[in-house]
Amino acid sequence: MAVKKKTTKKKAAKRKVTARPAAKKKVAKKKVV
Repeated sequence: MAVKKKTTKKKAAKRKVTARPAAKKKVAKKKVV
C-alpha cells in the first residue's frame, strides 16, 4: 500500500489533484502543520 500511496501522491502532484479534492485537503493540512 505504501508504494501505491507514493505513486498516487506523485500522480496527484502532477495532476494537481484535480479529480481528488479529498487528497488536496489532506495535503494542504499536512503542509499547514
